[in-house]
Amino acid sequence: MSASSVAALRPGRGVPLPVAEARERSVRRRVGLVWGLLVLNVVGYTGALVHVPGAFGKALTQGALPVAILVALTINRKIVVRPNVFLCLVFLLAAEAFVTVTQQKFGTIYRTFRMAEFAVALWLLTPWWGRRDLLLVRCHLKALAVVLGSVLLGVLIAPSKAIGSGRLIGVLWAVPATQVAHYSAVIFGVTAVLWFCGQLPGRVTLVIVSTAGIILLLTHTRTALVAMIAALLVAGLSLIAAKARVRRLFAAAGAVTAIAIMTLSGFLASWLARGQGSSQLTHLTGRTAVWGPLLAFPRDKFQEIFGLGLSNDSFNGLPIDSNWLASYQAQGLFGVVVCATMLIFLLALAYFQPRGVQRALALFLVTYCLIASFTEVGFTGPSPYLLELTLAASLLVPPAATRNPG
Repeated sequence: MSASSVAALRPGRGVPLPVAEARERSVRRRVGLVWGLLVLNVVGYTGALVHVPGAFGKALTQGALPVAILVALTINRKIVVRPNVFLCLVFLLAAEAFVTVTQQKFGTIYRTFRMAEFAVALWLLTPWWGRRDLLLVRCHLKALAVVLGSVLLGVLIAPSKAIGSGRLIGVLWAVPATQVAHYSAVIFGVTAVLWFCGQLPGRVTLVIVSTAGIILLLTHTRTALVAMIAALLVAGLSLIAAKARVRRLFAAAGAVTAIAIMTLSGFLASWLARGQGSSQLTHLTGRTAVWGPLLAFPRDKFQEIFGLGLSNDSFNGLPIDSNWLASYQAQGLFGVVVCATMLIFLLALAYFQPRGVQRALALFLVTYCLIASFTEVGFTGPSPYLLELTLAASLLVPPAATRNPG
């Protein structure tokens, strides 16, 4: 059999498949595997319904990152990377972390090298940026769907643990309510934007957004809800002049919102308050109690500029719960400026893009991350937020030249 006649078989059908198409399918699968491993790495491990030794669980999630790099090298053997400003900024964060690493404990050193590995994995995926088939977006949706699937399975297996506290959490694989809300909000918003642009049929969209919306409401997480609504508004406005369905949807949503405010204002206020008093709401559920002492903590000039090194985003044993203050704590004013530059760059880049699905998706993701950053952490280290900003950056570049990086 000659080389030109070699063909792969379509799974389960026995139909010859051209070599180029078979290779492309294999590449797509491995890109999806790499992205899934990156998501597994940032989800982390804090426990599971079935007892798993903590060391094994952490090894599974932390080991996903080097495995992701190895898999990425199987499809990018020539180590082809696309120059881009966004990942240069991510690299700056990783490089800056090494400035303070020599005087830190093992945990900080490990997190610094993990950040460098994470940046390397993202660089290796750059040949697949800008694809018109939205490959990385679909990979992200599938990975988040697996996480939410485990949450729903946990509700079926142990409902008292999953929703017994009044907020839906993952119990099969421990996922806090805030993370569950984040994943469901992103799935909801990305799916809605794809429907705005005619990329998904209405019935499929309805099933996905209904499921994600119910999960989001069950988590009782205000940040994710507000960020999703604002991000959808920005993404929709970017399409409103070009898409009639967006104009109709916005008109209907406006009418429904007005009726809901007039008739259900008491219920909505009660749901948003989550039983908390005005003092708790003013102090953002205790978050501001950490912010003041963090800012008042004595630092020398070097620490003020470059921070104290990457940590677990806590201060005096309490979570910081603000990307900007966590960035200041870990990487000083330098980290804060780089984080702000990342967001400004992506918003400016999106402004100059033509209207369409890629621009709308990027605007949704950047706006969501921007709003959530005030009460969530994630830009200065491997996190779902950094993955989603990378996803936004990948949507705002032209397709790569038709060159096989393998």
